[in-house]
Amino acid sequence: MPGRKKNNHHHKNKKHQKSHHKERNPDKEQGQEEEEQEQESPYRIEQSDIYGRYLVASRQLEAGELLITEEPLAIGPCVSGDPVCLGCYQPVSLEATQYRCPGCQWPLCRDSCPGIHKPHGHTAEECELYGARRAVAGGLLTDRTGPAEVRDLYELVMIVRILLLRQRDPEQFAAIERMESHTEERRKNQVLWQHYEQKVVQRLREVWQLEDLQPEQIHEVCGILDVNCFEIGQNGAKARTLYPSAFLLAHDCSPNTAHTDHPESYAIILRTSRRVREREALTLSYAYTLQGTLKRRSFMYEGKLFWCVCRRCSDPRELGSDCSALVCPICRQGSLRAQEPLNQDGSWGCDKCDHKMLAKDLESRLDRINNDLEAIDVHDIPGLENFLIRYQEVLRPNHYLLLSAKYSLCQIYGRIEGYLLPQMSPEDIARKERYCREFLEVVDLLEPGLTRLRGLIMYELHAPVMVLAQLALQTGKISRQEFQRRLKEVIRLLQHSKDILCLEPEGSNEHEMGKAAADALSKMGC
Repeated sequence: MPGRKKNNHHHKNKKHQKSHHKERNPDKEQGQEEEEQEQESPYRIEQSDIYGRYLVASRQLEAGELLITEEPLAIGPCVSGDPVCLGCYQPVSLEATQYRCPGCQWPLCRDSCPGIHKPHGHTAEECELYGARRAVAGGLLTDRTGPAEVRDLYELVMIVRILLLRQRDPEQFAAIERMESHTEERRKNQVLWQHYEQKVVQRLREVWQLEDLQPEQIHEVCGILDVNCFEIGQNGAKARTLYPSAFLLAHDCSPNTAHTDHPESYAIILRTSRRVREREALTLSYAYTLQGTLKRRSFMYEGKLFWCVCRRCSDPRELGSDCSALVCPICRQGSLRAQEPLNQDGSWGCDKCDHKMLAKDLESRLDRINNDLEAIDVHDIPGLENFLIRYQEVLRPNHYLLLSAKYSLCQIYGRIEGYLLPQMSPEDIARKERYCREFLEVVDLLEPGLTRLRGLIMYELHAPVMVLAQLALQTGKISRQEFQRRLKEVIRLLQHSKDILCLEPEGSNEHEMGKAAADALSKMGC
């Protein structure tokens, strides 16, 4: 059974959900109707004393089947410290030249932002509340404001929005209130509890003088957000959301569903990514799939308050991906892996010698390497290549930090000035092909099937394969027969990419890439 947050609350809210059940026919017996609904729905809710409520397949499901489409109950900025427009969640600056809401001085993208005075954006009610507290809210957001203060202010937005729903939409608020918050468990975590007590509760009640808000209710909303929210965003937007039923999916670090969101309505669109057996739990990942077990499990516990024990987390080699392994610093021949993957404080040992390292020491080392990676501009090809060289004797080739650098290079080789395909040397093109293949090999293990990451990397891979095949044919390095074989691979990559990315919502960058793959196939006569 995959790990997930426990949720025993009753849940029923259809206001924002596209139903997969038939409307009730008054001429049918209730039992007959329920049986037909059970047959029609691709999933059903099951109950576990350990895992609470979760969704299972009510029949065998094929890859790509639509499970859930629903609009958010609430939406707001992510807790990242990055300033965004409160109307559409696109990035904004805090410079004096940035357009601001005339009513409350909170930064907005422009005066014609489509989210102004809309339920999923910057409402008039919200503007009025902030406007009355301008000096301690939007007025504090300037180019001199430190990152921590910016983060704290943006963190308040969605919490306030949910609390405002009590009067504006009691039914919607009740649906959110029924979600699990883990309040009692959170209370035992002093660091977490004090963060919300000081940064949220006291600020809302004392600084913003919203004294009618009760501390317990504020903490409850904070917990609901931590445990149940999704981070979404298309075309540069970044937001977090609560959905009526998507939160019921179990967590797994190699899930059997994939989800995306609509760029205008912010609706979640959730499909199966591979074939799912009848009665198999429907799963998604709340963590970033391409992270190592130590980081994923810490992230899950800090945010969702449970330790993941899924098949991948239990395997030192992470389903064969080996994306946490390091080079042994003593013998240089062996690999360091977790000896007890489900023990966060356990030892990591070499498979060739007796060397061991405590998890906390290894994590500190990885944090330093990660800081080096994050200091490199995402468009800095020489910097990323140098990172791979510097750490090739420290991290195994599939380590998630190297994969992160390789993925960036897969995307920018061929796309930035100086490295456009016509400007690239055969060696650079071959390097892009190699990185794409190495990345795809890992994705096929961890996110197989109809997953966005596979679609994107297959699209990136088709170009170097095609260009190198043409060059090899022109220079007589390969036969016409071998060229045809490589051409078939290009067609296969484009076909898979099209099939995956055209499932993304219209208007998204991924959907446009899917259309580009379809266009390329058409020009090839396919």
